[in-house]
Amino acid sequence: MTRFIDLSHAIEHGMSTYKGVAPPHICDYWTRDQSRAAYSDGSSFQMGRIDMVSNTGTYLDAPFHRYEEGDDLAALDLDRLADLPAIVVRRPYDRVGLATDATDLAGLDVAGKAVLFHSGWDRHWRTPAYFDDHPFLTEAAAHCLLDNGARLVGIDSHNIDDTRPGCGRPVHGVLLGAGVLICEHMTRLGDVPDAPFRFTAAPPRIMGMGTFPVRAFATI
Repeated sequence: MTRFIDLSHAIEHGMSTYKGVAPPHICDYWTRDQSRAAYSDGSSFQMGRIDMVSNTGTYLDAPFHRYEEGDDLAALDLDRLADLPAIVVRRPYDRVGLATDATDLAGLDVAGKAVLFHSGWDRHWRTPAYFDDHPFLTEAAAHCLLDNGARLVGIDSHNIDDTRPGCGRPVHGVLLGAGVLICEHMTRLGDVPDAPFRFTAAPPRIMGMGTFPVRAFATI
């Protein structure tokens, strides 16, 4: 039997994904009471409206997010987003620390796969602790993943790069520069078994945008 594991956070009105970034505003555009008056049979419908920054909730980074000439969301073929062979790399922050380096990936077969890093940091989601001193990958780890053929890299943390003061964004640079997609702010990777599975994280097909929320999920 096939089952699905949702690996994405729900997007809620007023939630915060990044400090200092405007939260999503979710409201009715057309209410049920407004619509009911338009139909002779009393049918009612709701149409919603959302105003949000594209880096909200669990989202995908396309190359355009980092590079002006890179592929935007509309340019991504579905075979880069959907039904990818995938593995979970267990890196619990309370046992191994915050950084994952190239040496921590020795012997992993990542070729052609979505590689999802399970740190357990999602337990801090919607708390002040989520934003600071979070798990991340090093530049050397990014090069290792690229050199060994990873197609997509995900993490259940605030950022795939180290965001402490003075740090750049080398992991974004290395991966997105080579067309390797990134999925950040994932959740429930601990529910994914250590067995073969498939991964999907498909955003809407939007031109001129490099990030957008996804319904990321594992197919077991």
